[in-house]
Amino acid sequence: MFDYTKTVVGLDVHKESIVAAVLPPDSDRVALATKFENTPGALKTFVERLRSRGALTFVYEAGPCGYQVHRDLTAQGQECVIIAPGLIPKKPGDKVKTDRRDAEKLAQLHRAGQLTAVRVPTRAEEADRDLLRAREDVLAERLRARHRLSKFLLRQGLAWRSGCAWTKRHREWLMGLRFDLESHARTFEVYLRGLEEVEARLEALDRQVLALADNGAWKAVVANLRCLKGVDTLSALTMAVETSDFRRFASAVEFMGYTGLVSREHSSGESVRRYRITKVGNAHLRRVLVEAAWAYSQRDYTGPTLTKRRGTGSQEAVATARRAQERLCGKFRKMIGKGKPRQKAIVAVARELAGFVWHIGRVSQDTKG
Repeated sequence: MFDYTKTVVGLDVHKESIVAAVLPPDSDRVALATKFENTPGALKTFVERLRSRGALTFVYEAGPCGYQVHRDLTAQGQECVIIAPGLIPKKPGDKVKTDRRDAEKLAQLHRAGQLTAVRVPTRAEEADRDLLRAREDVLAERLRARHRLSKFLLRQGLAWRSGCAWTKRHREWLMGLRFDLESHARTFEVYLRGLEEVEARLEALDRQVLALADNGAWKAVVANLRCLKGVDTLSALTMAVETSDFRRFASAVEFMGYTGLVSREHSSGESVRRYRITKVGNAHLRRVLVEAAWAYSQRDYTGPTLTKRRGTGSQEAVATARRAQERLCGKFRKMIGKGKPRQKAIVAVARELAGFVWHIGRVSQDTKG
């Protein structure tokens, strides 16, 4: 329950400035609104001005400025809450938006208990997450570099038709290409060298990520998540790092909602309408879950690779992974048998897979902690 003896300070944080609205105890009207630079020194000065008001609670939206303001405030011994911007209540008729109004609304809604706080990761957790996301960015760059090269060759009437692209044979074919015009030769060289540079960066990142999974704080969780069919080291580490602490979710359903894989619903009276998934939540986590779900479109079979992975997991993780494999493979077959589209069936499997991931992750962290 909220402590009404505290002064609530709503902050609208931007790159260059912060707008603050101060809501005194037992009042619904802001007593002070001010603007100052977004620097540690200016923030400290502002906090010193408010110390005479007694206990303070600061609140601001999660956004591109990250968690630095939160860390600066907690370092000064102040309580600070970061809230989820997508879950802020909005009045349908409110069409006026200013920084001051946003700060005031945050303070008033927080005191009313209508805001949802987000978990602030530690600096180490945030650094590991940034490394995984940097690898995803380099993967996207590699895809773009491949497209530039292949589409340039296609415009010249050069298309690879002897199997899969980007294999060893395909590389040999690329290295043997010759062009009559100097400009074409230079363009080809630029695109090819650009692709090689991106691949070198990706290779270096892969080594760092694998080392993180093997020696870091995520080792036990990753080893147990790898027991699941369709989940290997990179996917398991992404799930662990993006979630940070599986124990903060009270149930599997709550974790499914965090992934954005639950259906939208608009039901009233006798009418029940469900629509596409919400996609509200962690997009990185949702992506790896959907990718892993495709493994359950195959027959219910445990090969030597999966058996080897399960040899490093706990008994609980292995047992859960076996239940998941039996249930999810059956679910996919059942939905396809009813005529459901494959993509819709995969999303449904990914949603249930999230529940098994939550259970394994929570048990792994309970055992560790």
